[in-house]
Amino acid sequence: MAMSALVSIGSPGIAKSNDTAASTTIKKVSRTMVWEPEAAGAQIPLWPQGLAIQKPESDKPEEVGNGSKLVAGRPWQWVTYVSRPTMTIYRPKVPGTHTALMVLPGGGYEALAMDLEGTEICDWAVKQGMTCILLKYRAPQAWRDENHVEHAPKVQLPLQDAQRAMGLLRQEASAYGIDPHKIGVIGFSAGAHLAAAISNASKRIYDPIDAADREPSRPDFAILLYPGHLWNDTGAKTDLKLSPWVEIRPDAPPTLIMQAMNDPVDDVRHSMAYGLALNDAGVPVEMHLYATGGHAFGMRPMSASITTEWPKLASKWLGTIGMGANQTSGK
Repeated sequence: MAMSALVSIGSPGIAKSNDTAASTTIKKVSRTMVWEPEAAGAQIPLWPQGLAIQKPESDKPEEVGNGSKLVAGRPWQWVTYVSRPTMTIYRPKVPGTHTALMVLPGGGYEALAMDLEGTEICDWAVKQGMTCILLKYRAPQAWRDENHVEHAPKVQLPLQDAQRAMGLLRQEASAYGIDPHKIGVIGFSAGAHLAAAISNASKRIYDPIDAADREPSRPDFAILLYPGHLWNDTGAKTDLKLSPWVEIRPDAPPTLIMQAMNDPVDDVRHSMAYGLALNDAGVPVEMHLYATGGHAFGMRPMSASITTEWPKLASKWLGTIGMGANQTSGK
C-alpha cells in the first residue's frame, strides 16, 4: 500500500540512532501535484466542493515529494500545501472487527508524512481486521514562537478536518462496515497532538454544515506516539503542567501513549504531562516509555525496541478495551 507521491520542506525530526541508515541524507525531490492513494484506498473529500473553507498559510498548490533522512534505510514521503483535505479508506484484509482507525500523520503541522506515519500504519491496521482511514488534513499552519513561548493558532484547521472526518465516518458507518461506537484515532508527533485535541474538544470548532456534523466528533479510543504541543515547557522541567490550549475532559476516550525518553524533537514530558492529566481526570490511560528510539520512526523496525514492540502493545491494548483487534498478529 505504498503511497504514490510526497514532499520536501524540513524533516519531521528523525532522531539520530545506532541505525546508520537512519542518519543517511538523500537529495530532496518534490513537485507540484495532488497526493493520490494507490488502488487499495478510496479517497473522499471532507468538505463539499462548493464550500469555501479557510486555506492553510500558503497559496501554493499541493506539493508532494521525498527526501531528508532515511528511516530504517528507506526514504519517506510527505505532502504539503494541502488546501482541500481528504480521507482515504482502506478496507480490512482479514475478517472484520467493525473497528475503524483514523490515522493522523505527523510533520510539525508543516507537512504530512503520508507513508511513514500514514499508509504504512494502514497496512498494519487492515491486517488486524480494522478499517483504516488516512486523514490528509490542511497544512501548513504555523505554531508561533514568541520570546521562546509557543502559541497555538486561533483556529486549528487540522482539528476542523479531523472532526469533520469523524462525523462523516459515523454517518456512513453501515456503508463502511464499521461500528459507529468503535472508531478511534492514532496520531504521530503533531498528529498525536491532533489525536489529543479531538479526544478532548467539548464541541466542534466550526459551524455545522450538514447531518454529518450532528454526529459525535469524539473518538472511542486514542493512541498517541511521540506527541508534541502538550506540555508547557516555560517552567521547571519538574513541572508537568499542560499548555494553556490543552483541554482535558473526564469523558475523553481510553488512551494509549508511547514515546522514547531520548526523543530529541518532542520532549517525553509531553507524554508524561498528558497521561497524568488524563489519569487525574479519571480517563483510562496506559503509557509506555522506552529508553531509546528517538522520533519519527513510524512502524519501521530498527535497533530500538520501541520500533518493533509498540504495534504489539497497541494490538493487545485494543483487545483489552473491547475494540476487537486481532491480538495474535501484532505487527
